[in-house]
Amino acid sequence: MTLYSELSAAIGRGDGESITDWARALLDGIAAGAAPTTVVSHPLGFLCVPAHRSGDEGVCLHLWGPQWRRATLTTSPTHCHSWDLDSWVLTGVLRNQTVRLVDDPDAPTHQVFEVRSSAEGDVLHPTGRLVRTEVDAVTTHRAGEGYTQRAGVFHQTLVPDPQGLVATVALGLTRPGGTDLSLGGLDTGSHRTRRQSCPPEVATRVVRAARAALGGTRVAESAGAGE
Repeated sequence: MTLYSELSAAIGRGDGESITDWARALLDGIAAGAAPTTVVSHPLGFLCVPAHRSGDEGVCLHLWGPQWRRATLTTSPTHCHSWDLDSWVLTGVLRNQTVRLVDDPDAPTHQVFEVRSSAEGDVLHPTGRLVRTEVDAVTTHRAGEGYTQRAGVFHQTLVPDPQGLVATVALGLTRPGGTDLSLGGLDTGSHRTRRQSCPPEVATRVVRAARAALGGTRVAESAGAGE
């Protein structure tokens, strides 16, 4: 069974204890240098700590907090994935806002961009589709709760307390034929953005802050942190 499968099953049964233990082990391993990783500043406002990638499966920690500088966002934070997201909130509170697009070439507020991602960053291309948005639903998720966001649904993550720290385990499963999309300005053209790695001293501070927020005793480094 892969790490993705193990964590997906734990989220499904609401086993927050084992999910948190895994996250503690991951952060302990990174802090000790036993599980080297690159902390990436994501344009959507969080820091991504990659933990596992195999084929269509991915596992990361996502961290929001006031202690670090965010990457610059060139489009709206409203987007949709080509992959299903299963997420478990480890600490803090966030809101997931789903959005419905209404095609409106006469009075649009946004245009739809296709996002083509690679290890170097993202290339964003306007599709020519002009839309306005309507909020469909807003759900609130707290520590010890999970939620799912299916591929193809436009949404935005909101953090109600900008001074607090939010940490989630994020599982991604790519769906064949899906496309990553984002909403951008009407006058914005094709452009490239690059994922920015955190400097080592920032990454260390982030990892320690997240680990402290999870509490508990230090987990042994042999707990399979970065499989």
